[in-house]
This record gives sequence, C-alpha cells and structure tokens, in this order.
Amino acid sequence: MKLEYFIAKRLITAKDHKSSISAPIIKIAITAIALGIIMMIVSVATGIGLQQKIRQKVAAFNGHILISNFNGNESDVSTEPISIRQKFYPKFKNIEGINHVQAVANKAGIIRTETAFEPILYKGVGKDYKWDNIKEYLIEGNIPSFPSQVSNEVVISQYLANRLYLKLGDSFNTFFMKEGENKLPNSRRFKIVGIYNSGFQEFDAAYILGDIRHIQKLNKWNEDEIGSFEIFVDDFTKIQEKGDEVYAETSSILNTQTIVDKYYYIFDWLKLFDFNIIVILIVMIIVSTINMVVALLVLILERTQMIGILKSMGANNWTIRKIFLYNASYLILRGLLFGNIIGVGLLLIQKHFEIIKLNPESYYVNVAPVDINIWFILALNLGTIAICLIVLLIPSYIITKISPSKVIRFD
Repeated sequence: MKLEYFIAKRLITAKDHKSSISAPIIKIAITAIALGIIMMIVSVATGIGLQQKIRQKVAAFNGHILISNFNGNESDVSTEPISIRQKFYPKFKNIEGINHVQAVANKAGIIRTETAFEPILYKGVGKDYKWDNIKEYLIEGNIPSFPSQVSNEVVISQYLANRLYLKLGDSFNTFFMKEGENKLPNSRRFKIVGIYNSGFQEFDAAYILGDIRHIQKLNKWNEDEIGSFEIFVDDFTKIQEKGDEVYAETSSILNTQTIVDKYYYIFDWLKLFDFNIIVILIVMIIVSTINMVVALLVLILERTQMIGILKSMGANNWTIRKIFLYNASYLILRGLLFGNIIGVGLLLIQKHFEIIKLNPESYYVNVAPVDINIWFILALNLGTIAICLIVLLIPSYIITKISPSKVIRFD
C-alpha cells in the first residue's frame, strides 16, 4: 500500500474526523456532488429520451425519408401518382443503412357522425406497411387486415374517437372531395378495428390509417400507382447523408425530403435541449467543484501541523498533496455513489410508473420519457471525477507554502 493512500485512509477513518471543524463542510461537499450528479443524470436522460421519443413518433407516421412528386403541393395530400415500379422498391440495394421502403398515399376527408364531424387525413397503406411503429401506440384492438378485396377496416386515434364519440367496432362515414370537379363528394364507410394514442397531437388529430386501394379508386389511379414512398434508415444520425444518397439514386422527376427538413420547426426545437443540457452540466460541475475546493482548503488548514511534521520527516510537497487528493477523491466517490443511486432510482421510477406527465400540445408526448444509457452515466461520472481532481490541484498548491518550522513552533 502506498504511503499517501495509507495516510489518507487513516485520516478518513480517524474517530476525530466526524467531530472536527471540517465535518459539516465535508457533508455539504458530498451533498453538492450527489445533487450535481443527480441533476446531470436526470437532465441528460430526460433530454435525450424526449428527443428520441419525438423522433420515433415523427418517423412512425412519415418514415425517415420521403420520396414524392415535384408537384409544388405543400400539403400532405397526394395529388399526382407515382408508379410503384421503381428500381429502389421494395428494397434499396445500392444504399446501405436503409432497412425498409413502403408505398403510401394520403387523401383529405371529413368524418361525419350524427353528433359531430372532423377533418382528417386518410393514409392509405398496403401489405408492405411497417405496422411495428404504430403497434407501440395501439391501445385497443389490432391492425387492419388486407385481404384480396378492398378492406374497410381502419385504425383511428383516441383523440379523434373521443371527439367523434366513436369506439372500437363502430362504423362511420367519411366524405372525400373530388379533385377539380363541382360534384358531390365521394363517401366511404369504415369500421374501427384499432385505436392508437401516440401523444403527438399534430398527428393524432389528423391521421386515420386504412387500405390504400380506397385512394387509388377515389383518385382513379391504377393499381401500380401510389402517392409517395416512405424510407426508414438504421441510424438517425446519418439521415441527411442517406437523404442525399437516396436523392442521387432516384429519378429526376421525384423529390426527396427528410423528416428533419419537413418538420424543421420540431427538430430545431429539439436542438434547444442540447443547449439546455450543456448549461445544466456546466452549472452543476461548477457548483460541485467549488464545494470540493472549499472542503479541501478546510482539510488542509485543519491538518497544517501534520503537514509540517511530514515535511520535517522528508516528505516532499507532491507526496503530501497526493494525500489530500486521495482524501478528496474519497469524498467525490462517496457523493457520486449516493447521487447515482438516487438519480438512476428516480429514472427507473419514472420509466415504470410514469409519474411526471407532460402537456402533449407543448411537448408532443404525454409522459416525460427517459433514456437510461449506462455509457452516458459512466461518462458523466468519469468527467465529474476528472474535472474535480484537476481543479483541486490548484488549492492543494497551498501545501507548498506551509513551512515546517513555523507550524510546529506555533503548536
């Protein structure tokens, strides 16, 4: 056992340590470290969790990359058809990192019941549709089945079902306007087989999902004509890169757009969370290091006689500084231990019991999501230890100014 570590351990376990002048200051320093790591863990986990959850929800209803016509239509309604016979469908063979391609079409309509009506966007999908993304939000029923005949089964949001006083198994009429014709709208009667709740009101208030063949018939399209393609990528961080690659591989008459570009206002808002997280991390580390600096200074001043004796016995300044740095490391690790237990515990409680609720109109989610990433937590701990110890090298320099003859004579 090294001499520095041995002496530091004896100082920590000494009986007079708990009743010394530095005892309350040490407790405050440990508490500050614990509170700091709690705030950092919670802020990072909730911030990243919210970003990931919102990205997943936007992608669930749009894919990561959209391929559509250059028709100048800023809405989500499919007005001009695209042939489904594309070289990239059903698989992008020339681009790595793309896991799924699906054909869809959208058409605006109005649901009319005996007591209410709501404008909606009917999203037509086929057998290639990736229902796994929607199943996560399915609260009642199941997904529609697509037999050889056109299916009237649809999935509707809980938001629309509540506003229209509909429930699972009910049927309702939907009216679709005819494009460019001054005629009565087309009517379709659908049956609710599933109800979803994504918590993303922008989508919940609009989308119902059903058979794409309804839109093909309403728009007088052929069976091989669809509204757009939705593409899913493996790594969201490479979405812009994959979007450029997809654009290069598609026809010149087709437009490619990522959801980051389409919903720029959402993703710009999400970027603010990165800034907020960084600010919280900086503030918490500053508070923690200040408290540790004060605690270390008190420990040094309280042990000036011991420092003088060690110097008189031949110990150099760096040896004595390491004793107090070991002592400080113990306090930091103790604070981190308590902080990690409490911080991770709070995250687990939120993850399993969903105690903290959020307003979906403001945050696009009903519950505060958390992402418990062990690597992020480990990085926060290591970063806190490293920064605190580096900063503590400065106050430990006061040891070099202590003269053995003066402190021993003073006693």
